[in-house]
Amino acid sequence: MEVAVDSVENITVIDVEGSIDSKTAPDFQSNALAAAADKDKIIINISKVDFLSSAGLRVLLMIYRQIKAKDGKVVLVGASEEIQDVMSNTGFLNFFILADNLNEGVTALKAN
Repeated sequence: MEVAVDSVENITVIDVEGSIDSKTAPDFQSNALAAAADKDKIIINISKVDFLSSAGLRVLLMIYRQIKAKDGKVVLVGASEEIQDVMSNTGFLNFFILADNLNEGVTALKAN
């Protein structure tokens, strides 16, 4: 798994590639929470994530709670149908704004 942090129009973008499971979730957590530390709007691009375990869901929830505490918003970009199904079944999907691509994610955050 690889994590890269970038910025688009003053919005922090966390790009994740690979599987997020019990082995990789700690690395994802430390990178993502550090990137989101002083932000209230964040985009997590998971279009290149091929597997998301319960450990990955827990990290997404931690990020959501950190941003929500600042009355912020989190957009998930490129969530596969399988990941959306898992998140829907667990109730996690309700916490996030979904976007098909980065431009839609930026637009969604600017609208809110």
